[in-house]
Amino acid sequence: MAFEIKKMRKFFLIGFILFTLTLYPNLAYASSSYVLPYPSAMPGSLLYRPRLFLETLQKYWYFGNLGQFKYNLKESDKYLVEAKTLFEYNQYLHASSASLKYSDEFFIRTLPFLEKAKNEGKDISEMRKTLREASSKHIEVLKKLSNELPQEFEWKAEKEKPILIHIRKEIEKSISIRTKYL
Repeated sequence: MAFEIKKMRKFFLIGFILFTLTLYPNLAYASSSYVLPYPSAMPGSLLYRPRLFLETLQKYWYFGNLGQFKYNLKESDKYLVEAKTLFEYNQYLHASSASLKYSDEFFIRTLPFLEKAKNEGKDISEMRKTLREASSKHIEVLKKLSNELPQEFEWKAEKEKPILIHIRKEIEKSISIRTKYL
């Protein structure tokens, strides 16, 4: 009798878990399956300049059009995460003038390499899907930033003329670049 009660409890528990998972299938998932990298060395860090040097060398490690596609997408992801982190720490000048700009430049370079690979007869369907997912994730991050950040910010460096940063316009430009790749 005791054995059957334990068996029934186990059966009920498994059934309850399966029932719950079918009711809430997206409970543990983010809105986009594409995952951005963790931020690496940031501007101001001692490791930042060596990281930039290594990135320049890495460019030559990726061979062919598909390799260059992966390299440019990886760099775009990295600079987007860097920009996001800098924006969150109110480092608007570095975030917009360097990191976001570099992310845009690398993102724009992805599609031409895919087109070249397609012209060579390579199957690019998976890479296209990856590019769409990356574009969607980038837009998601940029829209969130756009809602959280001020439209403009006047950056005042010591003993220098203030610089007006149009944060919202720069983010909208980045979003429009990525929208073309959906």
